[in-house]
Amino acid sequence: MIIPVIQLEAHFSRAGESIAASGGQTLARWLALEMVFDKPATVAQIARRLGLTRQSVQRVADLLAHDRLTGYASNPAHQRSKLVQITPRGLRALRAIRNAQRVWANSVGEEIGEANLRHASRVVDQLTRVLTRHRT
Repeated sequence: MIIPVIQLEAHFSRAGESIAASGGQTLARWLALEMVFDKPATVAQIARRLGLTRQSVQRVADLLAHDRLTGYASNPAHQRSKLVQITPRGLRALRAIRNAQRVWANSVGEEIGEANLRHASRVVDQLTRVLTRHRT
């Protein structure tokens, strides 16, 4: 199962890069914007949620802030760990990306079918939970 999943990840990455480009972003930047859409989060929190290193997320967060798609805000829970928050400019980029993602997902979904997608999603969620517990 590892090889087909890695091949699938490559397809998702290519699609994600193409979708993110509709908002002038990369896949990494899109993911970071999604993580702070609902509420601000620290770089460490974003990294944990995405399963990435804090350093790689920090680099992306700094680029987003430089482009004024996000900003850093004080964190009442931790003085040194700032909160990343989305800006109106970031919301506009994210809206364009989400529109492109919806078109792509609807097209793929029509071919695969809703029941199959829901089943696959449940299996992937379960597999993720199991693999998280069995990290090597």
